[in-house]
Amino acid sequence: MSNSVVLRRFRTHGEDNNAFESEYLDIDGSQQKNTYTVNGQPLSKTKNSNGDKSTQKKENSIRIGFFELFRFASCSEIVLMVFGGLCAMLHGVAQPAMLLVFGLLTDTFIAYDIELQELNDPEKMCMNKTITWVNGSEYQNQNNETVPCGVLDIEKEMSMFAYYYISIGVSVFLLGYCQISFWVTAAARQVQKIRKAYFKQIMRMEIGWFDCNSAGELNTRMSDDINKINDAIADQVGIFIQRFTTFVSGFLLGFVSGWKLTLVIIAVSPMIGLGAALMALSVSKLTGLGLKAYAKAGAVADEVLSSIRTVAAFSGEKKEVERYDKNLVYAQRWGVRKGMIVGFFTGYVWMIIFFCYALAFWYGSRLVIEQNEYTPGGLLQVFLGVLVAAMNLGQASPCLETFASGRGAATNIFETIDREPEIDCMSEEGYKLNKVKGDIEFHNVTFNYPSRPEVKILDRLSMVIKASETTAFVGPSGSGKSTTVQLIQRFYDPNQGMVTLDGHDIRSLNIQWLRSLIGIVEQEPVLFATTIEENIRYGCDSLTKDQIIRAAKEANAYNFIMDLPEKFNTLVGEGGGQMSGGQKQRIAIARALVRNPKILLLDMATSALDNESEAVVQHALDKVRLGRTTISIAHRLSTVRNADVIIGFEHGRAVEQGKHAELLERKGVYFTLVTLQSQGDKALNEKARQMAANCPVEEPRIEKQQSFRRGSYQASLRSSIRQRSRSQVSNLLADLSMPGDVASTVRRSSGYLDDEDKTFSIQNEEEKRNQINSICLFFAIVGMVSFLTQFLQSYFFAKSGELLTRRLRKLGFQAMLGQEIGWFDDHKNSPGTLTTRLATDASQVQGATGSQIGMIVNSLTNIGVSLIIAFYFSWKLTLVILCFLPFLALSGALQAKMLTGFANQDKQALEVAGRISSEALSNIRTIAGLAKEKMFVQLYEKQLEAPYRAAIKKANVYGLCFGFAQSVIFMANAASYRFGGYLVVAESLHFSIVFRVIAAIVTSGTALGRASSYTPDYAKAKIAAARFFQLIDHVPKINIYNDEGEKWDNFKGEIHFKDCKFTYPARPDFQVLNGLSISVKPGQTLAFVGSSGCGKSTSVQLLERFYDPNEGKVLIDGHNTETVNIVFLRSKIGIVSQEPVLFDCSIAENIKYGDNNRQVSMDEVIAASRKAQLHDFVMALPNKYDTNVGAQGSQLSRGQKQRIAIARAIVRNPKILLLDEATSALDTESEKIVQAALDEARQGRTCIVIAHRLSTIQNSDIIAVMSRGLIVEQGAHEELMALKGAYYKLVTTGAPIS
Repeated sequence: MSNSVVLRRFRTHGEDNNAFESEYLDIDGSQQKNTYTVNGQPLSKTKNSNGDKSTQKKENSIRIGFFELFRFASCSEIVLMVFGGLCAMLHGVAQPAMLLVFGLLTDTFIAYDIELQELNDPEKMCMNKTITWVNGSEYQNQNNETVPCGVLDIEKEMSMFAYYYISIGVSVFLLGYCQISFWVTAAARQVQKIRKAYFKQIMRMEIGWFDCNSAGELNTRMSDDINKINDAIADQVGIFIQRFTTFVSGFLLGFVSGWKLTLVIIAVSPMIGLGAALMALSVSKLTGLGLKAYAKAGAVADEVLSSIRTVAAFSGEKKEVERYDKNLVYAQRWGVRKGMIVGFFTGYVWMIIFFCYALAFWYGSRLVIEQNEYTPGGLLQVFLGVLVAAMNLGQASPCLETFASGRGAATNIFETIDREPEIDCMSEEGYKLNKVKGDIEFHNVTFNYPSRPEVKILDRLSMVIKASETTAFVGPSGSGKSTTVQLIQRFYDPNQGMVTLDGHDIRSLNIQWLRSLIGIVEQEPVLFATTIEENIRYGCDSLTKDQIIRAAKEANAYNFIMDLPEKFNTLVGEGGGQMSGGQKQRIAIARALVRNPKILLLDMATSALDNESEAVVQHALDKVRLGRTTISIAHRLSTVRNADVIIGFEHGRAVEQGKHAELLERKGVYFTLVTLQSQGDKALNEKARQMAANCPVEEPRIEKQQSFRRGSYQASLRSSIRQRSRSQVSNLLADLSMPGDVASTVRRSSGYLDDEDKTFSIQNEEEKRNQINSICLFFAIVGMVSFLTQFLQSYFFAKSGELLTRRLRKLGFQAMLGQEIGWFDDHKNSPGTLTTRLATDASQVQGATGSQIGMIVNSLTNIGVSLIIAFYFSWKLTLVILCFLPFLALSGALQAKMLTGFANQDKQALEVAGRISSEALSNIRTIAGLAKEKMFVQLYEKQLEAPYRAAIKKANVYGLCFGFAQSVIFMANAASYRFGGYLVVAESLHFSIVFRVIAAIVTSGTALGRASSYTPDYAKAKIAAARFFQLIDHVPKINIYNDEGEKWDNFKGEIHFKDCKFTYPARPDFQVLNGLSISVKPGQTLAFVGSSGCGKSTSVQLLERFYDPNEGKVLIDGHNTETVNIVFLRSKIGIVSQEPVLFDCSIAENIKYGDNNRQVSMDEVIAASRKAQLHDFVMALPNKYDTNVGAQGSQLSRGQKQRIAIARAIVRNPKILLLDEATSALDTESEKIVQAALDEARQGRTCIVIAHRLSTIQNSDIIAVMSRGLIVEQGAHEELMALKGAYYKLVTTGAPIS
């Protein structure tokens, strides 16, 4: 490009065009300005190795500090968080404060009990508040001290302690409420700002950024990642502060009340810490290994499901299921080991805790009795204080995990918010021209998409599009026609060169203004999920009803809209789903017209329509083109014939330009396309005439549909679980529940700390010693039993869960591979979706079957044993405390809910906003074209208001729930001890029994809560299982696991297509084959030629029986393929396709894949390789036949992959060989070698060839020219040349057919 005036004019235009200068002074484009980022990382031209990816991931999660999460907090939010934090600290002190009260209460009971024991002796009496002998002399105890009496009014004392408990309870309720509601409110406000900032920023991004970040991924980020940030800055922070404060104050209480005992207990605690640390380490390592094995299995599943056609063609389904299962076995082993280790360490930790009880009680009682350093209550304070501190430290650790995942999630979000877009569509900068003519010019434009930097789309394209003329772009797919349209809209900037409008580089113009000049109608127009009127309004905001009606009339849409019941207020459905293709197109045209655009872009605006709609829409377009600069891209040439200028594209360049007649004379790209299409149209019309003449009216065939009724989820679940986990669950449950029961019974016994209180009130020293020793021994035994049962429980349940999961995954995968190919065409069954479903559904089922059952059995046993103990000792007290049981259970359930964080609840509320964001991101090109980004941002922000208000309201509800859950235990204690005091006096109940009953019921309440918290997992598991069994029970239309069907010995390979009509199940409105009829005798070669999409590859797929024709038959040796055994049929066919699929294993294994019904020997592999001209190349590799080909054969060149695919087909020794454009993607040298290999392979076989290069098929027995799903002409090369029809024109112009 010469350094023209235009260049100099821009230099003086000011700084806003420096982008232009920096790039275009270096016209070769050695500098490239645009760097795009994927997940916040620059996308370079070289692909990262896996190693880089992992380090990149690590960095990802650590780039944002914890306090940076609060960058959106305003002053009021900071105040809320500070007060919330203070409340949390005060709340944290409550539990140690309760222990102080508990210690005093214990001392009171013991003093009262000693007094009672003394006065039980008839020789003693109470006189002047001291105990004296009956004879009046003073009584002294072993320590020569007088013993007071009658001082204690036990009921009054208990009332006082009850008030203490109540006051602690009330303050906990208030503090808990403030703590949670303040933090959640502050978080809700910040998250609201983050959501708005993030969505607004995304809507500002240039289209190239969206190419590198999928809409699905961005939607996930908007929901999941922002929710993770919410979790990290909401209630979890308050809870962490509270638990940490409890930890600190618990230890302080221990040291203040008794430092000796505290030190003894702390000396043991490293053993607990060590156990917990080792467990965490080994569990994370084993989880990692398990996940790696599952990931490998997932990779196998993904590879197989992505290449399902190849797997089906070579009948590799059973082999693949085995390969998948092999990886699952490893995962199962790691899972079982993990269960064993968890069991071992959990048992170990409990054992140490019980040993610690024994040690502390033994040493503490010495301090109480022999050295008189502590009171019994003081001993309990110290012991429980340290215990509570340790437990709270453990409970605080999950919060740290939440913080870490919040930081990881924030990295992506905040980096996107901080990123400056390359092309800022909301920018106010740039010029707006006073007068627009509409001349568009491309100067030497070179361009590649940022997501595929290695593929050059436009290559130094130069062309002029004159104002007020209609210019048509024609050319094969991928030649850059649509890309030019996107550059005119400035979705992208060219890498080199420039696009000008009336002589101005479009980069210097205001982007919103530029896009307001352009109206676009696409091949698949996007309508938004609102009314027809609103959809037309998207074109221009300030519309009157009359203008909308006028546009509808111009677009030929008015009549059909008025026929609808709701007229212009009819909802078009998600993505315009309620409208037909033609109706959508006409609404889109009306939307483009109301803009009164200077430039009209029609990107295949009629290609997806049937003839009738096409005529109507075409008529509408012809009317609106007048007086506008119009660019029309079309595959149907009838639509571009009348254009003022036709530009032919090939390989990213404009190779020819002129009117219809001129271009036909030049015999180039345009001529080829016209020739092929006109032949197809002629044949179709001929066929239609014949059918009208021959066919009487047929009764419509009503296909027998498989009735598929599902009972309730429960019914299917029960029967299926019963069948499918035959051996696993039922047999193991018997072994399992046993250790669980024992373990929970053991836990109960930890409530017998209460016996130590009773011990201290025994007067006889010897008896006291023995009692203390027996209690210590009891603790030690309980510790050992606990270790054993915990280990067994964990091991058995892990084993049953893992066996069930493996079995479910295998069955699921097997069922998927058994489905017909049409099932995979449905976008709901894409490889990614299916792989995810395999992983998540199975693990959700495991979530409710494995160790969870153990937990539930454990909790239920716990409750049972507790109640029996409590009723045995005092039914009256038990009944009183039972009144609190529902509240305690509720509290337990709420606490379990706390652990997961309340923030999860808000996900549902955000669904509406999610729908808007999802619609906006999926249709970002349409929105950018209409310059409606700001409108969507406002819509989204409006939809966030309701969930935000709900979140603020919920903050109060959560606060109340939390306060209640925390305070209810204090209230229960207050009532229980008060009533206990009454029973001690009125019914002479021993005080140790009061402690025992209260401990039993309180623990059973929390256990009940724990059990109830597993119900959500169970509900999820039910749904997942039902989905799984629905898949397993689904009967495919073409069943490969079915052994029935015809087989015969002397398979010849004669093929006959008899009037086949076919539409793909995923696109039922597009007829691919329109009555295909052709025969091939055994040993003959048939070649199909024709343009893309005319049905060549489809006919091959019918022969493989991937699909059955809708009408007509495919016969092989006279047998209808629908009645032939599928595995037998496919075993006789070998296929080599344009892009052969290789699996991630060695060359030898890939070749052996050709025949999966037997063991293929190495000699056969080598013989096949020689025939495929592959052997010499393989022998030159260091690992020879053991060389791994990489994922999808990525380590090999195309020619090498093709030859492996040919060898794979030869090993099969097929009677029929299908070659689907087997050499089209190769360079000339590779093509020669591969062609020679194919000629060798064809010897003595029936062969069907699809080719784009005519030189490769000239010596075929039959050449069939196809167009629009029909055979236009057929015969040998010489015959067809003599006919001088379509084939003759193709050969003489030497044009590629596509």
